Amino acid sequence: MTIDQAFNESVNYYDNWMKKALPGYEDLFAVARDLIPFPANALIDVLDLGAGTGLFSGHVLDKYPQGSFVLWDIAAKMLDVARKRFGSSGGGQFRYVLDDYRRIDYAGTFDVVLSSLSIHHLSDEDKRLLLPRIYRALRSPGVFINIDQVRGPTPEMQERYWTTWLKMVREKGGTEEEIRASVDRRRTYDREALLADQLAWLEEAGFRNADCVYKNWFVGVFCAEKREAPPARCSAVPR
Repeated sequence: MTIDQAFNESVNYYDNWMKKALPGYEDLFAVARDLIPFPANALIDVLDLGAGTGLFSGHVLDKYPQGSFVLWDIAAKMLDVARKRFGSSGGGQFRYVLDDYRRIDYAGTFDVVLSSLSIHHLSDEDKRLLLPRIYRALRSPGVFINIDQVRGPTPEMQERYWTTWLKMVREKGGTEEEIRASVDRRRTYDREALLADQLAWLEEAGFRNADCVYKNWFVGVFCAEKREAPPARCSAVPR
């Protein structure tokens, strides 16, 4: 089964499963949204890579109701859910691209590029090739915010990530059937990278102030800026 088929199959329960499967679900999206440095009334242009059902874009829309969004994903049924989510927003505020986002070819088009729980599906080489494309797609100043998984720095820590995750999901009411399906997907499609490598690749692509500003076990919020000169902006807003 290809990855787009796998996500199309999960579309009916995906959003609810994310609330069970992500450690610190609410904090992850709140911190990520607060890292966007523009005023709430700004007419920002946002690109969401691996947008799925529009979860991340929905959180950003709450803060930036006048923003314009382009959602990319390879799973048609996931984008169908996103269309239903944002259908009442009207006009051209939302556009949808059914394609592999490794092919993005924008230049200075967006103020913000988002991604959540998607880029870790790429090989390390594809991750490194994608980041300069993201950098090029941004205006200056602009910001890339990525909620994504990381690999444990040692085999022992990776094992702790797994055991802690299993315990957390069960405590949140995840069924054994749901857990088995998720474990199968993760073992089949996940290509997690070390946190340090992900930061190094962001800097290699030209970004400034690359950081993982929040981390809850194996999921982190990464922030990196496209800015011609300092000052730094990439710092989590106190909560």
